[in-house]
Amino acid sequence: MSRAAVRDAAALPAAAYDPACRRCARLVRHLDEVRAEHPTYFCRPVPPFGDARAKLLIVGLAPGKHGANATGRPFTGDYAGILLYATLFKFGFASRPESTSADDGLRLENARISNAVKCLPPGNKPLPAEVSNCNAFLAAELGTLPEGAALLALGRVAHDAILRALGEPARGHVFAHGAEHVLARGVRLFDSYHCSRYNTNTRRLTTPMFERVFESIARHLRSERSGRAA
Repeated sequence: MSRAAVRDAAALPAAAYDPACRRCARLVRHLDEVRAEHPTYFCRPVPPFGDARAKLLIVGLAPGKHGANATGRPFTGDYAGILLYATLFKFGFASRPESTSADDGLRLENARISNAVKCLPPGNKPLPAEVSNCNAFLAAELGTLPEGAALLALGRVAHDAILRALGEPARGHVFAHGAEHVLARGVRLFDSYHCSRYNTNTRRLTTPMFERVFESIARHLRSERSGRAA
């Protein structure tokens, strides 16, 4: 794990990340197989990345085999991170528009990235039990968010995992791209289709669509700042 990743993980409650977690037997077997095939890959639970005091928390699905599972940083090293980091940079949340490795010097400002499932699942599809097993880590991380924070769910699995971790009912909070949900303590959940290669190549998710979600997030955070200053 890079020094930056160690620093980011250490700034969060211990309950938010366990680098030695092996509670999901199927994921453990898969990681061991991938490690044998790619000995230099990270192949462990991938820690959250970014500002421990962030007001924006982005939650993805799970590490990609040749992306976060290889590099040890969420959305780094594979296609899914291209649009995400470029957009974070455009809206002032990242110090550079590309994330190439865990030691590339990129910093997130007032933002953090995590996943509903911390370990690589076969076929990029975690089982419901695996999402459930990992939910306590997400709940502990969500507990660090300040009032009025913004949450961005990249896909339905992340959306559902956030609601479960917060104890919010699924009814009345239906996932839809561009949807906004007001939660307890003024926290607002924003939904987007996942920025995967499939979604962007098929135009299910375009750059303007993704940026409009970030425009909504930016408006919300500006409104929160203005409200506190008044």
